[in-house]
Amino acid sequence: MISYGVVAHGGAGSPMELSDGCRAACESAIRMLDAGEGSLDAAVEAARILEDDGRFNAGTGSVLRIDGRTIEMDAAVMDSAGKIGVVINVREVKNPVLLARAVTGTPHVALAGRGAEVFARQLGFAPFRDFSMRVGRRAPSDTIGVVALDKKGVFAVASSTGGASPMMVGRVGDTPMPGCGFYAGARGAVAVTGLGEESIRKMLARAVYDMIADGTGAREACEKGVGMFAPGIRMGAIAISRRDWAAAAKDAMAHWSIIRE
Repeated sequence: MISYGVVAHGGAGSPMELSDGCRAACESAIRMLDAGEGSLDAAVEAARILEDDGRFNAGTGSVLRIDGRTIEMDAAVMDSAGKIGVVINVREVKNPVLLARAVTGTPHVALAGRGAEVFARQLGFAPFRDFSMRVGRRAPSDTIGVVALDKKGVFAVASSTGGASPMMVGRVGDTPMPGCGFYAGARGAVAVTGLGEESIRKMLARAVYDMIADGTGAREACEKGVGMFAPGIRMGAIAISRRDWAAAAKDAMAHWSIIRE
């Protein structure tokens, strides 16, 4: 049985040698969990570290849209205690996951575009434009994500993405859609990564969570979830439950876990 812990992934398609970035994210999160801090803040901190890494397709590593000049990012957070926050198509924000976390302190669930950016400035988030580590290059991976369980038994998930490449300006994938790219409930937390349109059609995160809630182990649930898609469709998932944790993908997916039993 798991007492508490954290799992992070670097996106479907991310090479395993980038797992050092996921390890750094998990090490920061586990220190928070060891100290008794909540799973939501620990997951958000781990996701922030991945956003700042530059090698992953989120935050400073986000990719350009098909027009060759626009960067739009999505992020989402959720826990089993009822908190949920989403930001969609934000620009000039260094850490969209921190903005999504801030949304949980408002009466709203989701903010998009210009309204989300106004909110960011009200919070004191300075405009950020230094996306040079990924500009002009195809994304090597998809959405990053983190799942966590704290000492109080609260599950949480945090996800962030710079989108897919190529993609239209304004396109929204599964990352900010509850039940599609992420889900957390009383029995566990799930974060998925891959071709967002396909995740949305199958509501992949909720499908994996429902298997866990019905008694399936996280590992088997993630493997079954990823197996729902035809060959050639890149997909991955991570999950944590009281019973076990998992990371499953059709191809490479950098990841790390730190679990306290």
